[in-house]
Parts: sequence; C-alpha cells; structure tokens
Amino acid sequence: MNKTILAFSVIAILLYGTLTTNAQEQTSSKDIFTKIDSYLTAGSSNGFSGAISVVKNGETIINKGYGYANKDAETGNNPNTIFDIGSNTKQFTAIAILKLVELGKLKVTDSLHTYFNELPINKQNITIHQLLTHTAGFEESIGNDYSSFGKLSEITQKGFFETLFASKLLSEPGEKYSYSNVGYSLLGRIIELVSSQSYEVFLSTSLFTPAGMTQTGYLLPNWNTEQLALGYNRNIMKTASTVTLYQETGDVNWHLKGNGGMNSTQNDMLLWYRALKTNTILSKESFKKLTTAYIPMNAKKTHSYGYGWIINNSISNTLRISHSGSNGTYYHTLIWFPKKDIYIVYATNANSSKVEGIAYVIAKIILDEDYSPTPIKNNVYSFAITYIRQHSSDKLNDLVRLLQENYADDFTNSGLLNTIGNLLLRFNENLKWALELFKKNVQLYPEVGNLWDSLGDGYKANNLKEDAIKSYQKAIDLGFKDSQEKLTELIKN
Repeated sequence: MNKTILAFSVIAILLYGTLTTNAQEQTSSKDIFTKIDSYLTAGSSNGFSGAISVVKNGETIINKGYGYANKDAETGNNPNTIFDIGSNTKQFTAIAILKLVELGKLKVTDSLHTYFNELPINKQNITIHQLLTHTAGFEESIGNDYSSFGKLSEITQKGFFETLFASKLLSEPGEKYSYSNVGYSLLGRIIELVSSQSYEVFLSTSLFTPAGMTQTGYLLPNWNTEQLALGYNRNIMKTASTVTLYQETGDVNWHLKGNGGMNSTQNDMLLWYRALKTNTILSKESFKKLTTAYIPMNAKKTHSYGYGWIINNSISNTLRISHSGSNGTYYHTLIWFPKKDIYIVYATNANSSKVEGIAYVIAKIILDEDYSPTPIKNNVYSFAITYIRQHSSDKLNDLVRLLQENYADDFTNSGLLNTIGNLLLRFNENLKWALELFKKNVQLYPEVGNLWDSLGDGYKANNLKEDAIKSYQKAIDLGFKDSQEKLTELIKN
C-alpha cells in the first residue's frame, strides 16, 4: 500500500472513530434526556412540580421545568422560574469567606473575639473554620425560624446576636459535627464587618455579578415577578414566594441571612457552576479548601462536611459534592461529580417526602444505564385531601382503607390522620371531615392526649361547644397541658 493511500486510510479511520464517538455521545445524551424527561413528566401527573438541570462534560443534557410555578395563573415552571434554595445559601456564604481570605481580609483560623466584643469565655476562641464546618458547638437555630406558613419572626440584629451568644453550646468547639444555621448567620455577619458592605451586597458584587447571575439573592435583584414560584407544600398548601415576603418587610433578618432563604433560578445556578469550574470567582487552591472533607457527619464516616458542601464517595466510587436546602415548602438540591463533570440542579416548589430525593434518582439515571427508577408517587396528604374534596364524610372508612392499602409506610401511628384533620382546619374547609378524622383517631389511639385536643378543635370548628369542652378536658386528664388555655377560653365565652 503506498504512503498516500495509507495516510488517507489512517485519516479516514481517525475521522470515522471521531464521528462514531460523537454519535455515541449524542445518543447517550439523548437517551439520558429521554429517561429523565419521561420520569419527571409521568411524575408531574402525581403532583411533581419543579425543575431539573443536568450538565455532563460541558453539555447541558436537560434544563426543563415541570408542573406549575403558579397554579392560578397556569404559569409553568421553567429554567427561569425563581425558587427558594434554602440552605444552599450556605455555599455562597462559605465562598464569600474564602474570597475574603484570598483578598487578605481574614483567615479561617481567626477567632470570634477578633470580630465581636464582650463574648462569653466559652465562645471567644471559636474559629471561622469551626463555623464553616458546623463544629463550633452552636445549636441549629435560636428562637423562631422561618415558617413555610408565615413570616420570619421579628428580631433585631442586636437581639439576634445577644441571644445567640448567650445560648448554651451543645459541645466544646471543634469537638464534633452539629449542623447549625446560626453558625452560618455568624459568618454572614463577619462578612459584613470585614467587607464594610451588607451581606447581600458583598455576595452580589463579588460573586454573582462576576458569574453573570442576575436572578439570585434576597432583595437586590430586579426580580422578574412573573417568574416567582409560589409554594405548594405537599402540593396542597399554597404560600407566597419568599421573595414576596422579603419585599413586604423590606428586609431579611438574621434567622435566615447567611444560612438560608436566598432565591435563584436554574439558569443562574448553571452560571454558578461554570464560574466555580473555571475559577472565575475562586482560585483552584480555594476551591480545594471548599471541597475538602474536614469532619465526618456520621458514625460510619460515609459523609463529611467541607465548607458549605457535603463531601463523599458516592455509589459510583467517585468524589461527589452535594447539598440540599428546604423550608418545608421549597426543596433544592445541588449534586456535582467534579471528576466525571456531572452537575445536577434540582428545585421543587411542592415539597413532600415523595420528591425530596429526586436529584439522587436523576444521578442514578445518569450513572447507571440499566437503572429504572420507581415512578414518583402522589404524597399521602395530597392523595387524602383530593379524596376528601371529592367525597362526603360518610366515606371515612373507605379513605382509611385506601390509606392503609396504598400508604402503609405513612400510616404507622396517629400522626397521619391528625395532620390531615389539622390541614382541613387550616384550610377552613371540609370541617365535618376534619371532625370525623379526629373521632376516628381517638378510637384508634384513645390514650393520646394530643389527639383529644385535636378532637376539641374539630368540635369547636363545627360549633359544638359542649363536646369541645369535654374533649379538651379529656386531653388535660391525659396530661396534655396545652389544652387548658383553650378550655378556659371556651368556657369564658
């Protein structure tokens, strides 16, 4: 064979090999998209509402929304829908700290006494590193935190930190891991003291703007209000977007600042990933510090905490960094396999136990071509409320039977029927149903005082005062002291 033909043959083989490889990659990407899309599309008929984004080897495999951001307006979730990302705010705080380290403004070995005066002796030497790794010994929270059914409790900056510094430590600083929201609030305040900027302003100017992110934050972004995702806890309890709550009060207090409650979009979180991957906002050395496994989170040492990320070797025996956040209504998960270059962003505005783990199901779909996920199932509360809205209360026993048959794992104690009944009271609808549920529950669990208290609430809601009084008294007799105030008020009126 002459050299010209040989050279042509080699080029052809190389070209064919390249084309084949590209075709295989394209097919693989298409298959992954189809599996994920089919899984979530089917799930949306069972109440799934949210969005998923997946990047693999630099290619966006899927970036799509499912269900509704606003059911009333029939606004669908999409890559620009604005979700509360909960505790994934913590990695912004951690990276802001490392940014200040790069700028020579602080060190992670600095102690609290460097930044705060008149500290109790047992808190003076707590370090920034310990705050970042949840080893400072602080409780998870203090006072009243954000409720998905209401607003943040009112507390001043001075009041928050005075209460925090006066609180009892759960363990000696550096001794063990104990997840703490307030520890990250402290980090947020340190960022302010060191940068001479508000927490959100520093993040916006030093992190978000360089990354190209315009729809991430609390109050600073020019929010596209048409894209705000309303909350649908368990797909039944409608709440306003947390952005709306922040705008109403004009501030975000320290129960959330630094540790949670920021909002973002799928598209912005993809920009965040690219900024971290390309070291646009953080050096390689700092990124390594960010993702180092510092402290085991459990006895088996399967998971460790870095700085704002959870670090472990996953089912595929490769480094996985991840974190989730939730306020009960919204749930948000980030999963990143740096060595495989796989990045997953998951958000839902209709959280329940049936959808919290979806991001990890998506990870399995990507990593295991033979994996077939179990279909997303409607959560038990949505199932029950839907049934109640379609049937009269004389069908109570039929509902109980259906719950026992279809949701045995959820129906293991008195909590299920009690919660369903209390949800109806909260909605102020189907009050007769609520009463019948409470009656059934005290039949099943007659010695639980809390259930008699709920029964009293059911009678009261149905204007059956004498029966309510008897139920509250029964609850008190069984040791449920909280009924006393209700009983006294009811007798008085």
